[in-house]
Amino acid sequence: MNAAAPRYAIYYAPPATSPLWRFGSAAIGYDAASRHDEPFLDHPGFSVAQWTALTDEPRRYGFHATLKAPFHLADATDEAMLLRAVDQCAAELSPVALPELKVELLTRFAALVTSADPSAISDLAQKLVVELDRFRAPLSQADLDRRLKSTLTARQRDYLDRYGYPFVAEEFRFHMTLSGPVPEPDRKPVHDILAAAFNRMVGDELQRITDVAVFRQETRSARFHIIHRAPLGG
Repeated sequence: MNAAAPRYAIYYAPPATSPLWRFGSAAIGYDAASRHDEPFLDHPGFSVAQWTALTDEPRRYGFHATLKAPFHLADATDEAMLLRAVDQCAAELSPVALPELKVELLTRFAALVTSADPSAISDLAQKLVVELDRFRAPLSQADLDRRLKSTLTARQRDYLDRYGYPFVAEEFRFHMTLSGPVPEPDRKPVHDILAAAFNRMVGDELQRITDVAVFRQETRSARFHIIHRAPLGG
């Protein structure tokens, strides 16, 4: 594996013209479809510099929900082979309705989560994780060490060894990250800003996962962007 080679990820990304995509892209200040910076949504009480810092991490990945976490390509595979396999796998899967979304604080960061058990999404993600794992190069020692800085259960460690990511199968938790770590005094204001913007821009509009998106990151310092969408059910 060449550590300087691109990384790929399989994500759920809402349609680029949808209110949900516009909300998420404005929250983090980046549109991964157009690859352009986006004006931030209103953030009263925070300067542009403060909001920029709060959203630095999700801006690098683009607005998304992880289905198969970022990976380098395995030897003897290439991008064209990966995209064909994603198309084939997606064609065998059915679209999924998303339960109602809401803004929550997950430990130290803000995210959109589902208000009900998203088991159908977990099943979809796991099929992608397993079917596409032949394209994933083993984790580098640096990436493995970074993951192991977090406290993992024995099962999560097993999944990390098996799939290069600990939060798969029953450990999967659907979320769409909206911030990086938020200092404790700022957590309620950040939550309230994001929740108000979500209610204003998206509201109770029902969402469906009708395709999966392939994102690419050219180098570790670059931002991920969408290079391909594969319709579910063909």
